[in-house]
Amino acid sequence: MRSLTLAEARERSSLLTVTSYAVDLDLDQGAEVFGSRTSVRFTCAHPGADSWVDLKARSVETVSLNGRPLDPADVADGRLPLRDLAADNELVVAATMAYSHDGQGLHRATDPADDRDYVYGHLFLDAAPSVYACFDQPDLKAPYDVTVRAPLDWIVLGNGAATQSGAGTWHLETTKPLATYFMTVCAGPYVSVRDEHDGVPLGVHARASLREPLERHAAELFDVTKRSFDYFHDLFGIRYPFGEYHQVFVPEFNAGAMENPGCVTFRDQYLYRGAATRDELLTRANTVSHEMSHMWFGDIVTMKWWDDLWLNESFAEYMSHRCLVDATDFTDAWVDSSIVRKVWGYGAERSPSTHPVAGVEALDAQSALQNFDGISYAKGAATLRQLIAYVGDDRFIAGVRAYLTDKSYGNGTLADFLAAIETASGKDLTAWSRAWLLTADRDTISVEVQEQGGVVGSAVVHRESPADRAADRPHAFDVAGWTDGREVARVRTTVSADETVLAELEGGPVPALLLPNASDLTWARVRLDDATVAGLREQLSQVPDEQARAVVWSALVDGVHGATVDPRDFLDVFDAAWPVETNSSILTRVASYAEHRVVPFFVPRAEQADALARLNRAGTALLERATPGTTESLAAARLVAGTSDDEALLQAWADGQGLPAGLEDDGDFRWIVVRNLASRGLVDAGDIDAFRAKDDTLQGGLNALMCRASLPDPEAKAWAWQQLTGQEGRSNYEMVHLARGFWAAPDDALVADYVPRYFTDVPAMSGWVGEDALSRVVLVAYPRVFTEETARLSADTIARDDLTPAVHRSLVDADAELREALASRAAFGAAV
Repeated sequence: MRSLTLAEARERSSLLTVTSYAVDLDLDQGAEVFGSRTSVRFTCAHPGADSWVDLKARSVETVSLNGRPLDPADVADGRLPLRDLAADNELVVAATMAYSHDGQGLHRATDPADDRDYVYGHLFLDAAPSVYACFDQPDLKAPYDVTVRAPLDWIVLGNGAATQSGAGTWHLETTKPLATYFMTVCAGPYVSVRDEHDGVPLGVHARASLREPLERHAAELFDVTKRSFDYFHDLFGIRYPFGEYHQVFVPEFNAGAMENPGCVTFRDQYLYRGAATRDELLTRANTVSHEMSHMWFGDIVTMKWWDDLWLNESFAEYMSHRCLVDATDFTDAWVDSSIVRKVWGYGAERSPSTHPVAGVEALDAQSALQNFDGISYAKGAATLRQLIAYVGDDRFIAGVRAYLTDKSYGNGTLADFLAAIETASGKDLTAWSRAWLLTADRDTISVEVQEQGGVVGSAVVHRESPADRAADRPHAFDVAGWTDGREVARVRTTVSADETVLAELEGGPVPALLLPNASDLTWARVRLDDATVAGLREQLSQVPDEQARAVVWSALVDGVHGATVDPRDFLDVFDAAWPVETNSSILTRVASYAEHRVVPFFVPRAEQADALARLNRAGTALLERATPGTTESLAAARLVAGTSDDEALLQAWADGQGLPAGLEDDGDFRWIVVRNLASRGLVDAGDIDAFRAKDDTLQGGLNALMCRASLPDPEAKAWAWQQLTGQEGRSNYEMVHLARGFWAAPDDALVADYVPRYFTDVPAMSGWVGEDALSRVVLVAYPRVFTEETARLSADTIARDDLTPAVHRSLVDADAELREALASRAAFGAAV
């Protein structure tokens, strides 16, 4: 299928104005296909001109333009030509569409818990034509009238309030003008909890087998929803305009959530079946608030073209954290951002695929999808914090309100937004935007202190810009210092030169730990001085400022990836500081980084067993003293479950014996234990099937696939590879879980033969797997055999000219992580 180009989009939007869509979907035609009838009305600025409509159908039954029949056989490459247009036009298309199983388009999944089917629409980025005929680009917005026919025991939800007009027939209320990728329908035997707030009807919905966690979590979901509504109504000065507000937790969802107006879809793992740590609840609350902020940034005002994706995601990222801190109990949301979102963004910035926050001209829609990453989210949010420091918060909000008001129900661009902020602030943002928005990569900031007579004689902030992407970025941040848990220095500064003297520190005590960007206000690589790194084992656990502790851990993770911090030193600090950590986000995320990234990627295989034993000892120590049922206890138990080599303990936990309090009936925790057993060869496929029988759910099936792929024997690996790369009809989630387990092996020899196969078999999957799903498979399935030969094969594959954009981008990013691992092992004396 051809991907829409920017030039084509500009040409079509200059010619056409879409006035309305009427979409009829028949979801009662079985499990494979559904009927789609679209009537779209539009005007043409130059009567007699030609254009096209986007259509990706299994088959096309009838087409008419202004009552004139068109030949369905004219559809080619997902496009139906429209010739000799009138000033006012009506196109009617009747087609049969295919349900998807890769999370794109209209996805249909069967819940093995009760064998009932669930459907949801995910039309981002260019999947709308696989559901209905449309002019699929973000600047051709129009209102929708949607009718759905569904099985009698299903309910239907969508962008407009749904009413049942007859047995199995549902009508959705006419919407405000929407971009094509926001149209959605969710249908199935969903269960619901409903509420209302400030005149807005609310609903949360999930599969029938998730009724218990849905009802258990509904009160908290509604609380965050209501607080976010109040906050954004007050902040933006524009009321939510899309009628009802439904949040639907759907199966096999590729992203975290999608901001469909009035009908937000979420991955249903957010309905935690078992115990949840506080940071998991914070992540979910942040996602709820993030998607709601999109009702203004993205839905009321939509980017004109995909190169302004940051106008959606950077703002939602920033606004959701701001909302959580100001309006909910999750006042440590920025701490979570530091150790989760910014670590993700810094990883994207380290890759050769790094790009500016804004201004990257996406020549076609699929190319734009590749920049949907940690830079558009985390870096964009950090950039907005710097913009606020530059112009002032009141003026920033005034500009935001003006932008949203002026562009309501239309489209906006970077130039539109900057003009609104310039008008509100009276400041010229040309140089600022060039440095922060239009130039890729990040600066490095550090502080050099000279001691004199036992005190600070001089202190200088160094700002280093990448030589190949130089930018004169002003940074507003603070520098703080601690000694034995006591804060001995804190200076707020704005750095606009390569060297800035911190006179305020002169004459004060020399801190044992000195931290630039202590409150994590800017976006930069933080380089810790040698004395601070040496003192972290004793000093970090004593620092009372959790935001600062998060910045330190982020800097250590960044340093390990950048081959400036020995992974052994990271583990030394982990031993000393992690068991006494009190912030839930730091506690759980640092443990996850240590277990799943630092040890398998950067610690040589010969040392990995000892490294995992260190993590296990730290987890065991915390588990023994943590209060049962707390985040500390759960985080410790998960670490022990994933790292222990104690067969008796693991078998007992897997069988439900002697479990830590609160985990007695936690199926998700059991699968952590079973995966550890499987990877060590302490269970077999039959045992895994028995555990699967105890958890006869969608998630249980996925975990069973991952565990079977983890078994350390040739037959299991051959089976898993065939299931992953063969055209077996596996869903997007099944492929990812198979990939997660595959490279687990006691030594490279077991999986070495699959390294060259990865570089041929996985890219070929683009023939039957959608780009969004495949981009995740490419990353997760990338070989965990860290050798120069893997790097050579990787480079040769990246150089091919037949890769799809998603495969190429994911390969570049995975290759960058491989080369980071090789560089670290070379730097710290480890044999490759």
